[in-house]
Amino acid sequence: MRLNAPRAAWRFLKRPRVQDALLAGLVLLLEGSAMLAAHRGDPRDQIAGVAIASAGCLALLWRRSRPATVAVIALTFDLAGVVAGVDGPGTTPGVIALYSAGRHASNRAAWLLAVVAWGTYLLGTVLVVPRPPGNQTIGVLTPLLFVGLGQYIRFRGELRDRGRHEAAENAVRAERHRIARELHDVVAHHISVITVLMGAARTTVPADPGKAQETLLTAERTARAAMAEMRQLLHVLRAEDGAEPENQAGIGTSALPELVEQAARAGLPARLEVTGDAVALPSAVDHAIYRIVQESLTNTRKHARGARSSVRLAYLPDAVEVEVLDDGPGAEAPPTGGFGLGGMAERVALSGGELRTGPRQEGGFGVHARFPLPGAADLGAGAQPGA
Repeated sequence: MRLNAPRAAWRFLKRPRVQDALLAGLVLLLEGSAMLAAHRGDPRDQIAGVAIASAGCLALLWRRSRPATVAVIALTFDLAGVVAGVDGPGTTPGVIALYSAGRHASNRAAWLLAVVAWGTYLLGTVLVVPRPPGNQTIGVLTPLLFVGLGQYIRFRGELRDRGRHEAAENAVRAERHRIARELHDVVAHHISVITVLMGAARTTVPADPGKAQETLLTAERTARAAMAEMRQLLHVLRAEDGAEPENQAGIGTSALPELVEQAARAGLPARLEVTGDAVALPSAVDHAIYRIVQESLTNTRKHARGARSSVRLAYLPDAVEVEVLDDGPGAEAPPTGGFGLGGMAERVALSGGELRTGPRQEGGFGVHARFPLPGAADLGAGAQPGA
C-alpha cells in the first residue's frame, strides 16, 4: 500500500482539472501578494485588486474546456483593473488565458481573441495614469506572442500524435506483410509435401501397402504440423497487445534436421551440414533461417523435380550463414509471381542481412543468406546447437 501511494498521488496530480486548480491557486497567491504589496496603506485598492485578481484566476479552472470564454473573462477583468486604477494591462491570468486560447481553441477563435486582446492592451496602456515610461510596443504585442506560443505548442502536439499514428499504421502494415509471408511459407511447404506423399501412397498401395501406410502417416504428421503453425499465426492476429510472440512455435535452426528429413521423405534427397560453434541466435534471425531453408526446399521440389539439395549452416565469429543448393536445371529462377523469393528478401532485410539467389554456373539454383551477429562470439557456450 505504501508503495502504491506515491503512484496514486502522481496519477491524481496528472489530471488536467487538478493541474488547472493548482495553477489557479498559485497565480492567485502571486497576484494577490503583488496587489497587497503595490497598494500598501490603501485598503480600498487592495480589496479591489485582490477581488479582480481572484475572479480572473477562478476563470482559469475552465481554460481547457472553455478557452475562448475564459480569455474573454480574463481580458474583461484586466480592463476592469485598469479602469479601477489598481493594475495595468497584461496580468498573469490574462496571459495564461491567451496562451490557453492558442493551445485549446480553434485557430480562428484564437487569433480573433488575440486581436481583441491587442486592442484591450492598447486601450489599457492609454488609460494608465500616469502613463508608464518607455516604449510600450512589446507590451501591446504580448497577446499575439502568447497566442502564437499556444498555437506552436498545439501544432507540435498534433504533429507528434500524427507521427505516432503513422508509426502504428506502419507497424500494422508490416505485421500484415509478415503474416502473409508466414502463411505463404506454411501453406506452400506443407501442402506441396502432402501432395507428393499422397501421390506416392496412391501409387504404392497395390504393390506395398505397408509402405503406403507409412507414407500416409507422414502426410498426416505434416498436415498436423501445418495446422499447428497456422494456429500460431492466428494467435498472433488475436493478440490484444500487438506484440509478436517470440518464436513460440519452436520454428528455428533447431528444427532444420527434421525439416531436411521431411523433405527427404517427400522424395527430395537432401542433406544438412552444420559448421562452426553454434551460438544463440536472435529469434528473428533464427526464424528467418528456418523459413529460408523451408522455402528453398519447396522451390526445388516444385521447379526442379529429381534434383538433390544440400543445406549448409555456418556459424562464423561475427555472422551466421545459410546456403541451400540444388543440382537441378537452374537455367531460370523460380517464377516471380509468388511470394517465395520476395519473402526471403524481406526477412533477410528486416534482420539486417544480405541475400543472394540465382542459377549456379555449375548447374542448379542457389540461395545464400548472411546475417551479421555483432558480439555473437560472446553469447556463451551454453547456446543450444541449431542442428
